[in-house]
Amino acid sequence: MAEEQVPAAASSNGSAASGAALGHSVIPIVNKLQDIFAQLGSQSTIELPQVAVVGSQSSGKSSVLEALVGRDFLPRGSDICTRRPLVLQLVYKKKNKPDGTDEEWGEFLHLPGKKFFDFNEIRREIQAETEREAGGNKGVTDKQIRLKIFSPNVLDITLVDLPGLTKVPVGDQPSDIEARIRTMIMSYIKLPSCLILAVTPANSDLANSDALQMAGIADPDGYRTIGVITKLDIMDRGTDARNFLLGKVIPLRLGYVGVVNRSQEDILMNRSIKDALVAEEKFFRSRPVYNDLAERCGVPQLAKKLNQILVQHIKTVLPGLKSRISAALVSVAKEHASYGEITESKAGQGALLLNILSKFSEAFSSMIEGKNEEMSTSELSGGARIHYIFQDIFVKSLEDVDPCEDLTDDDIRTAIQNATGPKSALFVPEVPFEVLIRRQIARLLDPSLQCARFIYDELIKMSHRCMVNELQRFPVLRKRMDEVIGNFLREGLEPSETMIGHIVEMEMDYINTSHPNFLGGSKAVEMALQQKPSRISAPISRQKDSGDSDKAPNSERSLKSRAILARQVNGIVPEQGGRPVADVEKTAPAVNNAGSTWGISSIFGGHDHRTSMKENFTSKLFSEPVQSIEQGVSMIHLREV
Repeated sequence: MAEEQVPAAASSNGSAASGAALGHSVIPIVNKLQDIFAQLGSQSTIELPQVAVVGSQSSGKSSVLEALVGRDFLPRGSDICTRRPLVLQLVYKKKNKPDGTDEEWGEFLHLPGKKFFDFNEIRREIQAETEREAGGNKGVTDKQIRLKIFSPNVLDITLVDLPGLTKVPVGDQPSDIEARIRTMIMSYIKLPSCLILAVTPANSDLANSDALQMAGIADPDGYRTIGVITKLDIMDRGTDARNFLLGKVIPLRLGYVGVVNRSQEDILMNRSIKDALVAEEKFFRSRPVYNDLAERCGVPQLAKKLNQILVQHIKTVLPGLKSRISAALVSVAKEHASYGEITESKAGQGALLLNILSKFSEAFSSMIEGKNEEMSTSELSGGARIHYIFQDIFVKSLEDVDPCEDLTDDDIRTAIQNATGPKSALFVPEVPFEVLIRRQIARLLDPSLQCARFIYDELIKMSHRCMVNELQRFPVLRKRMDEVIGNFLREGLEPSETMIGHIVEMEMDYINTSHPNFLGGSKAVEMALQQKPSRISAPISRQKDSGDSDKAPNSERSLKSRAILARQVNGIVPEQGGRPVADVEKTAPAVNNAGSTWGISSIFGGHDHRTSMKENFTSKLFSEPVQSIEQGVSMIHLREV
């Protein structure tokens, strides 16, 4: 046994030395890049070469990783142990102690500067960090744990130990634990820069291997997949994995490697990994079925093969990786230059602050004027948006206001009656007109205030969009500027709303009936005559054709028509200047024209009976109270003696 230990150790050290020469130049560079990109988190979009270890639960993944390191450092047990992705970077370190002893230690990325020389302490830290993120039961999470191990007995390899595939949830695992773990594994192995180490136990059918199934989905051509067959020593008697190792069952371009791990009994008996490596080599050389495959089986051969494949893979992807990093570096350098120089002196800081404020003011002004260099082509912004709010939104909201909405005939009738008080009146007073029109004018206030708030919101958006790049260096200054600008605009919104309210109140206080567009009583009668001439012309024509006996009834109908037309437009009966009425009287010669004005005397017709008709009308008016203007007019009985 002692004689067999020397060649095994020598082969292991020899493979380590040769492999270290292969990967010493490129793998450490990739490891440094991985540490840098790991600190960036999800912001990193550059894919770095690495080896992902995939396998079902209890397939021997952890034993393979410990055999590659040569030390016990991973949590072990019958249940799920790997519940977070463990990025394991193996770094070859030359022996530097005078006595020639090996110096090995580990470092965690989340504990920078702290070295763990006790590998049992590394195991406890992995367990504690796992429980901190995934809980104390059986939950899993996709947040990585990054561990570096420096040793003269390892090759430069970067491995990612992923949670094992499971079928039935246990503990506090969710019901879809299998789908979650598969999604997590697929997020690693689907990348073209990732090599797949598919671990499958030999005591199960290779066709049912979950690891090979997922590897076939992510790498259908098999260019990135390396097969590992574990537990060869516990296969049923009379069976072997020779066809598996030769690739006759499921072929892989990178081939298979067979390993023999320590059993749970060996772990409980504290059997060292060095002894296990010696026993592994003896197993392959002592079995005739594996004797000619001994050179391609075992953990040392797996480490050497992984190192060679990883180095070759890095060399393949290195040109594209270099170009992507160079492009990202140029972009970052350009962004860094846009932030400006850092000044330490107070005078320089003041000048820098003044420069930032000036640039912000210029950017704000240019955005309003439409001279911004980063002008949007997909939506309106800045001054164009403000113009749109005024010309489209505000104008449309004003046009949507119906002047007669919520204004019924009953409202008009009630307002007129209330304005007359205890007395009855023939003419419509101005008070109800002003009361009703003020109520309608007040409806313009809400659209106007809404327009002001839209402008305020747009100015706030503009202040956020025109932040110069220098402000990204000073988040506190940017936050303070947001507060100041928001308060400034908010302080301007309040007096603006007050002024809008005053303008609407002024329009309500003085109703300009002299405006050319105002529709007065005389103009309303004129428009009514133009729109409905048949109502006047028909009685007039009949009056011309009738004899003396029909003269009074025709005159009565004509006068009634004029009274109704005068009442139809807002209930306003003009006292003077009956220009349209004079036109009507010209077309009706049976009616006697008493003068240039149209008053009560002209309504009641002839010169001879003017006084008697007036007295008759007055007595009739006061004997029967007027309930409404319409009722008052209907009670007028026109007769000609």
